[in-house]
Amino acid sequence: QVQLVESGGGLVESGGSLRLSCAIRGFTVDVKAIAWFRQAPGKERKKISCIDLDDGGTNSHDSVEGRFTISMDNAKHEVYLQMNNLKPEDTAVYYCAAGRGFFETCIIAEPDSWGLGTLVFVSP
Repeated sequence: QVQLVESGGGLVESGGSLRLSCAIRGFTVDVKAIAWFRQAPGKERKKISCIDLDDGGTNSHDSVEGRFTISMDNAKHEVYLQMNNLKPEDTAVYYCAAGRGFFETCIIAEPDSWGLGTLVFVSP
């Protein structure tokens, strides 16, 4: 059983920055990749960034490329999403998700476990 706990969300002005954290707890040995998804009001949940915990390989959605950076601290079992130059359209609930492999988690976006999410609100 894996538990994922997101933190770091909040209210920020357009152009500002936030860093989200995802704490990975429980049976972590099977967790090989972590993805960040987001769901804006009235829209479907979408994968925005992903990292392979074995080799650090990443991929990100075009909408956040160059502004958001995903990173990891394997010693702390934590993954981060540094978000810079935030825009009002980045407003969403951000979810951390864990999977058994990079392909399942980051390519076909079918992770095994989900956190409860953290809200990011970007004011104009």
